[in-house]
Amino acid sequence: MTEEKCCLLIGNTRWHWAIQKNGLWRFFHTAPNTKKLKAVMHKLWKWAAVGPIPKDIHLDPSKCIKISDVPILKLPTWVGIDRALVGWQAYTIAKTKNLHNQGILIADAGTVLSITHITANGEFGGGQLIAGLQLQLTAMSRGTKNLNPVQHKSIPKTLFPISTEDAMLKGSFESLLSTIKETQSTTKMPLWLCGGDSTLIYDQLKNSNKNVFNAPDLGLEALIKMNLPLN
Repeated sequence: MTEEKCCLLIGNTRWHWAIQKNGLWRFFHTAPNTKKLKAVMHKLWKWAAVGPIPKDIHLDPSKCIKISDVPILKLPTWVGIDRALVGWQAYTIAKTKNLHNQGILIADAGTVLSITHITANGEFGGGQLIAGLQLQLTAMSRGTKNLNPVQHKSIPKTLFPISTEDAMLKGSFESLLSTIKETQSTTKMPLWLCGGDSTLIYDQLKNSNKNVFNAPDLGLEALIKMNLPLN
């Protein structure tokens, strides 16, 4: 039996895990879980963090992937490591498919929806940030008196839902979808979707857009492939 390895990407609200067993990688996502991390610490191969790192756990800095380790040209030091990882992985895939000649877009639909542009020659080309689906819903329920937290993510098919909860869902989701569609329509670039809500978005785009690809775990795939920093 092949020895297990573990990679961890600490996000803003979720932790993202890649576990290797018998040569195969499995991906899963949890709430922050220090108990689990302590249990697999001896198997932790690489890690990266864009969200808060628990103060009571010492993560080996020699196993940390940082912005300076990601081979994207002209990559600013202040860019989140999650955006850097998904950008590099999507560009790597695009090159193998010869889809990078006009540049590419990566929409990471997590706590924040980030749209990142990687140019044809692998440079960071900037991007856009918008509150993600859950963040929009949470902001509405916390910032108003009569809007309650939404308990599901079943996007209504009707344009004008009757219930308040469905109306919140529809409006928030359409803001994300419209931002992505307008950006791609303007640039004409291939689009990679990743992150927790990527499948919801992909389901709305796949039948009308052949240049969109859903890869929910781009960040973990990149973390696995990334070279550890030289000490």
